[in-house]
Amino acid sequence: MAGDSYELNDVVQLKKPHACGGNRWLIIRLGMDIRVKCEACGHSVLIPRSRFNRIVKKKLSDDTKPTA
Repeated sequence: MAGDSYELNDVVQLKKPHACGGNRWLIIRLGMDIRVKCEACGHSVLIPRSRFNRIVKKKLSDDTKPTA
């Protein structure tokens, strides 16, 4: 997923689940580092973008709204 682009409010699945058992992460900050928030327990983690690109398994959904 290295070529994939991410935006705020995208939901991603990482390779390993969080300690609480959740595997859905909401992107809440973008930049050189990416802050993601566990949707199960609310814990947030700041991850360098280079590491984030390696540990993302897939993008589950995004917050894109269709334009009419």
